Amino acid sequence: MTLTLQKTLILVGMMGAGKTAVGKAVAASLAVPFHDSDEEIERAANRTIAEIFARDGEAFFRQRESLLIARLLEGDCGVVSVGGGAFLERQNRALIRDKGVSLWLRADPLLLWSRVRHKDTRPLLRTADPFGTLLRLHKQRAPVYAEAELVVDAQAGHSVADTAAAVIRTLRTRDDLLREGAG
Repeated sequence: MTLTLQKTLILVGMMGAGKTAVGKAVAASLAVPFHDSDEEIERAANRTIAEIFARDGEAFFRQRESLLIARLLEGDCGVVSVGGGAFLERQNRALIRDKGVSLWLRADPLLLWSRVRHKDTRPLLRTADPFGTLLRLHKQRAPVYAEAELVVDAQAGHSVADTAAAVIRTLRTRDDLLREGAG
């Protein structure tokens, strides 16, 4: 039996939650396309996210991000990993709710910190106190991420495959997301 994704899955959550790695694994398991919104914006702009933030500002980046999410939701069903701030925009949440399904890949701040602390690719953490900034962002964003339709906890010690399997199990809890068929 094969599983067919019925709606585009949008993975939301904090930087370092594993949205890209888990998203790729889920997409491969379901044989659907995978898109990372940050990577697609970087490719189109021929700049890194940090360079876009520095040159054009966060508002410009968020506008491009919203346009990309809208375009991806119009295409074939797939899995999309969006940047940590994408789901904070009310119009993005509404669009995702109307045309896809959101899943919060929830992770504890200490796990997030263990994954991002040695990376210099996170423009929002380029502060005098990056851990404090991460804690503040987590506290601000968690109530908005909680508006996602589904939640899977990313846990220390779980592999990407473990978390991807948990995502697929969670998708199976809804009749409108996966269809079983002879493959």
